[in-house]
Amino acid sequence: MRSACSDSTQPVVLGVEGKGWLEQRAGNLVLHVAGTPYEMGYQHGVLLRPQINQLIARLYAVGAAQALLDPDRAALAKVKEAYERCLPHIPENILEELRGLADGAQVPLEQVRTTNMIPELFHCSGFAVWGRATKDGVLYHGRILDYAMELGYHQYALLIVARPQGKHAFINVGYCGFVGSVTGTNDQQVSFGEMGGGGVGLWDGIPMSFLMRKGLEEADSLEEGVAIFRDTPRTCEYYYVISDAKIPDARGLACRPDQFLVLEPGNAHPRLPVPVGVLDTVLMSGEGRFQLLTARVVQNYGKFDGPAALAVMRRPVAMKSCIHAALFAPTLGKLWVANAIGSTPASECPYTEYDVRELFSAKQPKAQQEATAAAAR
Repeated sequence: MRSACSDSTQPVVLGVEGKGWLEQRAGNLVLHVAGTPYEMGYQHGVLLRPQINQLIARLYAVGAAQALLDPDRAALAKVKEAYERCLPHIPENILEELRGLADGAQVPLEQVRTTNMIPELFHCSGFAVWGRATKDGVLYHGRILDYAMELGYHQYALLIVARPQGKHAFINVGYCGFVGSVTGTNDQQVSFGEMGGGGVGLWDGIPMSFLMRKGLEEADSLEEGVAIFRDTPRTCEYYYVISDAKIPDARGLACRPDQFLVLEPGNAHPRLPVPVGVLDTVLMSGEGRFQLLTARVVQNYGKFDGPAALAVMRRPVAMKSCIHAALFAPTLGKLWVANAIGSTPASECPYTEYDVRELFSAKQPKAQQEATAAAAR
């Protein structure tokens, strides 16, 4: 496999806005936002205005072409309907952040709202292994995001380090102009990933990516994460992996608006059979790919470390449409992220290794300069 790449170079600051700043690390964009919901959205919008405008224009252009060629694939029309149905359930802080993002990026608010609903259509894989499954007992939480590569999300990949006022700081593996989450971890070492199922049209709940965001901001523990997903009105059909590296432990969730099933480690779901004896694991993937994911985990059982966990996510467990792959090891303070390059799936591209503790403790460039000057006096 291609080895994960650790970047030792200093981040290059590209811009500062309010309490937020944008930097580049190993060629990747990293956005730091902080403050009230509106402030975080505005920082995001100002600092990434060109990229947000380009991506939204691309999504609308592709959406218009899809509607002409195949009405059943008219994603934008579907997400507009979804937004109206979901609106009563969307938290006020998300609505405020979207408004700030639209103002900062100088994009119509309706377009920002519509494109932020597209993650409702994502499909993915994920796993967590720990304890007896790993070489040193450390928890590794892997995440594969498979979605239409032709939309070009991977060209606007973004790592967001968010410090929301009064809530947990979190890291979101995402995209320019998107405030929800499909892959993330927080400062309590609680990590989240999801896999899409069916249930399209069951929109009367909080959108999946905003539910994930709620978990990142509010969950102190695995137990709290599970409770948030249980007690919040949900949409469609999704399967989630929630892990807590402090314990370490993880759970799988099988969710529809009217169903909530907790999958204990090593146990099975009718759509996700797991061999007996694969303890300290939670595995989720689509039909066909799940069998290979399970086989790879069994083959490496008891020997998992970072490189072995990254290898599990390679094709064909990841689909050809894999636009990002991520691996969390919160106990070690590490995060690996790969994004698709051209038509090459992310799982086959080099990974960038991030120091999670350093990201959470990073100070805005101006504040850092002032702190250094004060220490020298």
